[in-house]
Amino acid sequence: MFGKILIKSKIKVVTGMHIGGSNNFSAIGSVDAVVIKDAMTKLPIIPGSSLKGKLRTLLARSEQNSIKLKDINEDSEGVKRLFGTSSKPIMKSRLQFSDAFMSNAESFKNVGGPTEVKFENGINRLTSVANPRQIERVARGAEFDLAIVYDIEEESEIKLDFENLSKAIGLLHMDYLGGHGTRGYGRVKLGDFSVQVVDGSLGEGMEDELCEILRGAEKYELLSI
Repeated sequence: MFGKILIKSKIKVVTGMHIGGSNNFSAIGSVDAVVIKDAMTKLPIIPGSSLKGKLRTLLARSEQNSIKLKDINEDSEGVKRLFGTSSKPIMKSRLQFSDAFMSNAESFKNVGGPTEVKFENGINRLTSVANPRQIERVARGAEFDLAIVYDIEEESEIKLDFENLSKAIGLLHMDYLGGHGTRGYGRVKLGDFSVQVVDGSLGEGMEDELCEILRGAEKYELLSI
């Protein structure tokens, strides 16, 4: 069996988020760590690779019931089906993540733009010497449009795959995306899910059922905006 299911969602930034980009030129007094931005619009993006990697790690850690993960090729069959593996037998990822582009930049026109600079100061415990730095963050309230394509291979495994994806998203709601999460960065919320079979066919009502499975992740909410 073959087909494709399009999953759409909106990612809402609940606390300032930092997914790092690169500074081609760093003048004196410039921001030490910038966020990754779209080359065309200069607006922040959430790379699909960042989201995919985080979801896989959270799901694998939950299944292994351990903070220390085994080798990626030792993940469970369910994790491998969703995210792929290069071990034999090689399994192609059933999920294809897009980069997520900002959708509400207009809301930030009157508040200085969709990013903010957070000033931080590390203090050496032994010498008391300060190490100041400036970190750019995507501002609270930013929203990003996400699209994920799920490849249908075995109809009998679709619901289980969606349940695993929903679990991973729920775990993300209780964790963080990007860097510096233990200091309050990167709390996000995925919502406004929609599911559409764009190639192939499934039973009547299946799209609604799969969408409801994903909505189950919304009950895991650390903070709201």
